[in-house]
Amino acid sequence: MTLMNRRDWLQQASATSLPLLLSGNTFAAETKSREKLPVAAIVTEYTPNSHADVLVGKILEGFQQQGGPGPDLKLAALYTDQVPQRNMSRGLSRKYGFPITDTIEEAITLGTQQVQVAGVLSIGEHGKYPFTPITRQHMYPRKQFFDEITATFQKFGKSVPVYNDKHLGYRWQDAKAMVDTSRKMDFPLMAGSSLPVAWRQPTLTLPENCEIESVLTIGRGNFEAHGFHALEAQQCLIEHRRGSTGVTAVETAQGKQIWEAEQAGKWNREMLKAALAVIPNVAKGKWEEILKDDSAFYFLEHQDGLKSTVAMVNRLSRHYAVAVKLKGEDQPRATWIKLELDPPFGHFAYLLKAIEHMIHTGQPAYPVERTLLTTGILDTVMHSLAAGGKRIETPQLAIDY
Repeated sequence: MTLMNRRDWLQQASATSLPLLLSGNTFAAETKSREKLPVAAIVTEYTPNSHADVLVGKILEGFQQQGGPGPDLKLAALYTDQVPQRNMSRGLSRKYGFPITDTIEEAITLGTQQVQVAGVLSIGEHGKYPFTPITRQHMYPRKQFFDEITATFQKFGKSVPVYNDKHLGYRWQDAKAMVDTSRKMDFPLMAGSSLPVAWRQPTLTLPENCEIESVLTIGRGNFEAHGFHALEAQQCLIEHRRGSTGVTAVETAQGKQIWEAEQAGKWNREMLKAALAVIPNVAKGKWEEILKDDSAFYFLEHQDGLKSTVAMVNRLSRHYAVAVKLKGEDQPRATWIKLELDPPFGHFAYLLKAIEHMIHTGQPAYPVERTLLTTGILDTVMHSLAAGGKRIETPQLAIDY
């Protein structure tokens, strides 16, 4: 699978039912009834509200996870790496009749001598796994899962589409190797966050080949696990701009460094105000006091000269939003990336629709290069934070798509 040009991808998407899906505002247009294709799910754990639950659960029980319409997929087999006390998988296996396998290979082959599924969902999120000692990155076995999946493809001479949940891995080297392998073996690969296909309020899609003067994204939560969501929310919008998509350097700030960075012109207060203006329940008070703890700003230098900011502002907001200032416009455009924060976590239904599209058509709903880039940015962010905010050049992230 060759690297996909942004223009080619957009033309491909516009020829399908994906535009509505990719706008993040509604489900894709209804299609005629079609065969439910079998998939294998490879998960770290299957507990209530885990990513396994909110994705695989919608295959089993419909988009609302209460029966009713769901994707044209069926669960052929499930592999669980860990089985914690709150595990759901065994009960669901008895209820719906799918096997739980001892190995990843068996989940894909159903114990035969051939690949028996049309696609694989690899969900390496949640569970008790160690952290890297210095950067505190969660060492989920995503690369291990991928290697065992692709080893099975190679052993039996057939590859099928693969979706890797969240970022490709905690290390850039792993992510790059995974994408390279998918290209070498020529199978569709998708990855990433649910935020690019979540609701946008107000609706915001940037014009193709627009010129961006400034962008600031706000996020909340853990700097790695949730910082990734903020990076994806930003990248899915700004990838429409004119120019290269790669990133040449990353720098971070915490505490008083945030205000020093503002004085140095590394981020713009008006852009932060614009992002906060579209979301509810913003904390009141002096920002200097609110953001002194549990907040971090990520400063990205892009190949085309654009400089962007991701502001993880936990005590100021519990939401995600993006503000973008286009050349020639007086005021920034901004949108709230709106999530459903209670079951059935409906934004994951849009993600599952994108996965379903890939499995049925053999074409990714959006390019994996986006998540290769955000994975590399995130890895660098975590190293910068661990080094006290050090600016780190990223020649490896000259990723143009």
